[in-house]
Amino acid sequence: MLNALTTVLAAEGTHHEINHTLSWGIGGVILVIMLGLLLGLVSFGAGREHS
Repeated sequence: MLNALTTVLAAEGTHHEINHTLSWGIGGVILVIMLGLLLGLVSFGAGREHS
């Protein structure tokens, strides 16, 4: 119990700076990739008959 508490207190003491621009950029790239895959899936199935 004391070891876990010490670990939590030590983790609270460290602070890492987050680059929000990079985070938004990565999220935007992933969103574009996913939308492109979705568009490809919809266009591939557009000319096929439904079963």
